[in-house]
Amino acid sequence: MIFELLKPAIFTLDPERAHRLTIAALRAAPSGSPPKAGKLAVDVAGIPFPNPVGMAAGFDKDGEVPDAVLGLGFGFAEVGSITPRPQAGNPKPRLFRLVEDKAVINRMGFNNGGAAIAGKRLAARRGKGGVVGINIGANKDSSDRIADYAEMTRIMAPLATYLAVNISSPNTPGLRALQDEGALIELLDAVFEARGKDGPPVFLKVAPDLTASDVDSIARIAADKGLGALIVSNTTISRPASLRSPNMGETGGLSGAPLKPLALERLRDFRKATGGEVPLIGVGGIGSAEDAWERIRAGASLVQLYSAMVYEGPGLPKTITRGLKSLMKRDGFSTIAEAVGSE
Repeated sequence: MIFELLKPAIFTLDPERAHRLTIAALRAAPSGSPPKAGKLAVDVAGIPFPNPVGMAAGFDKDGEVPDAVLGLGFGFAEVGSITPRPQAGNPKPRLFRLVEDKAVINRMGFNNGGAAIAGKRLAARRGKGGVVGINIGANKDSSDRIADYAEMTRIMAPLATYLAVNISSPNTPGLRALQDEGALIELLDAVFEARGKDGPPVFLKVAPDLTASDVDSIARIAADKGLGALIVSNTTISRPASLRSPNMGETGGLSGAPLKPLALERLRDFRKATGGEVPLIGVGGIGSAEDAWERIRAGASLVQLYSAMVYEGPGLPKTITRGLKSLMKRDGFSTIAEAVGSE
């Protein structure tokens, strides 16, 4: 209710400034405790998640507030994307609300303070508990992006519950080319070598703008390399005909409610292509318990959200987890794992 009262004032602010104020508020406020495991608990890649609802990468780019995010009721928090060296990102303005569509367009460009600063913060939270994934990327001006991912793996593996390799942002030129079969194999070989035998599970974040052959090759490589999960998906460069906002023509990745049909379709494609052999994390257009449940029934063991928080506020994760309990009971499932892929 407080958020709804404040939302008109928040929406008068530039979106990026509003985001920085949100991070500052979370840093200043006492963090709540991470949620405890209960009826919604699920294991993925050997990791016990207290509930399947996570904060997607992009919100906490520099690992400033993972514990505050968990305190909101998220079962896990994914920080980043973090690059080896600090990076200013693309010129401003680069973040746009599409209020009429409950959507966001961003062309941030992996803006972050770099691995050294984020690594120091994340090392300081050791022993606090909670599932915190680290999303890693490459610098825009890097001459060897695969080497960047290997370096990030060496730095972040000791600090992460899982590593998420992000090759799906549309805002770093040429990055999505790493989804091509040969480049992807080379990349994952470098990441696994850098991680070592005892490192955390490796997840791969993919784009929704993939062909059927792309899906098949990525699914095959994911199984062959023993990936912990596929995160399906990042933002889209497509623009649905349903968009109404004046900002719909801005360049960048589209997220939020209009992404839902494409992200759901891509999730189903990967479920079919993997045969359930590789766990899937559903992302894109999830803004309610019903959205999350649909994604779980379609094959996602976990879900993530971010853009919906812009419009629904900080109470959303708890609203979704309460709703998931009711939906699970309604449909006769005793665990999340039973419901995965049950459609």
